[in-house]
Amino acid sequence: MAIRDLLLPLIGDATRTTMDAIEKSVAMAARLDARITALALETEQDALPPTVADVLGETQLVQTAPTARTLLTAFQAAATKCGVRNEQRLERSTIAGMIGAVAEEARLKDLSVVPIRSNDSFSEKLVERLLFETGRPILMCPETTADTLSATFDDIAIAWDHTAPAARAVGDAIPLLKRATRVRIVTATDRASDAQRGSSAALRRHLAEHGIEAQLDVLEIKGSSVGRVFATYVDQNVIDLLVMGGYRHSPVNEWFWGGMTNTIINDPPCWVMLAH
Repeated sequence: MAIRDLLLPLIGDATRTTMDAIEKSVAMAARLDARITALALETEQDALPPTVADVLGETQLVQTAPTARTLLTAFQAAATKCGVRNEQRLERSTIAGMIGAVAEEARLKDLSVVPIRSNDSFSEKLVERLLFETGRPILMCPETTADTLSATFDDIAIAWDHTAPAARAVGDAIPLLKRATRVRIVTATDRASDAQRGSSAALRRHLAEHGIEAQLDVLEIKGSSVGRVFATYVDQNVIDLLVMGGYRHSPVNEWFWGGMTNTIINDPPCWVMLAH
């Protein structure tokens, strides 16, 4: 199945880096010959219950009509430039309901393309809700490096640990993997077990059935975090897209990201495709 229908939520400030991320996201959609829907939400600064404000950051969720329309104007310019099939929508939402409105729309798309600000709590919350409430993958575009990102995913790395989220991410990424020039299956461990080596080899055989040739790489952690190890690998090998599973733990009804997921979401080293 091809990836043909994308959602681009337009939420936040109309900064230069946000504009770069919008333009690069549209260019990426054009390379995939996909339709991309820009959903901009304008809000009123309605009151939030204290617990919601603490979690989501009330001041970060205020989106005025001029800002939303500025983001849509930037999207229109990029869509015209790239000649991409597109739809543009401007809707109103309460602050508390804004992410939920995006999630509802995302359930009817192949994936959501999300511009990510580094170490931004709202970006993290948006990704979390889309990942666990839509049943669809997310493609993160780091705003700080958007102007230098490739719009084509020629070199793709798969972060593989034989978990269900990682398997789901691979399945969702098959259409992109088929188009890539090089695919790498990457495992991070200081001492690869026979089971880990066997799992990576089995994934390689599985991808070969789809006409995808992949190489196997093992990264040593050496006391670092897995997220930083992968970020270094991405930089050293000029990876265009990192495919990985998204994780969480829920003790006492509180949600916490797994270590690697948290590191990558807060500072994506390249385009990152997440699935759960």
